[in-house]
Amino acid sequence: MKLPATLTKLNKRERYAIMLAVGVVGIFLVISFIVEPFLSKTDQLKKSLHDKAVTLEQMRQLQSEYSTLTQKAEISKALFSRRQKGFKLNSFLVQLAGEAGVKDQVSYMKPTTKVQRNSPYKISRVDMKLDAITLKQLTTYLYGVETSKNRVDIKRISISKKDKKQGLLTAVLQIETIEM
Repeated sequence: MKLPATLTKLNKRERYAIMLAVGVVGIFLVISFIVEPFLSKTDQLKKSLHDKAVTLEQMRQLQSEYSTLTQKAEISKALFSRRQKGFKLNSFLVQLAGEAGVKDQVSYMKPTTKVQRNSPYKISRVDMKLDAITLKQLTTYLYGVETSKNRVDIKRISISKKDKKQGLLTAVLQIETIEM
């Protein structure tokens, strides 16, 4: 009860100053505890909405990539189904070497097979060396490998000159395909 008695002793200008100070503190408290949390919640909601929109766009992009990959897989499956039954990479490469006229220049062929986990497919790979061949023979052989309908790919190739005078080359190839 002392407070009202103290306020009555103050002059008019001091009372207005105290009321103004109480009003400013009251407005500050209202802004701090009511308005600011509301605006902060709005900002959080806007940020959350933006994050969800970005996530949705990423999901759409991944869906598009998945669809493209699924289509490619179906095309590959159809191409593999056209391959003759009992296809063996090693036999195919020997046959192609005969057709390209480089069968006698094959120094070695090392076939390997790698079974894929959780998959019915396996990767069949042949490392081979063609020794003392011409550039034309090499390009004919490479063209035959790459354009075959058997889905055979050259993964690695190393070409070096064997004889500078005759223009002969040595080529080491790593060729692979997928087998079922």
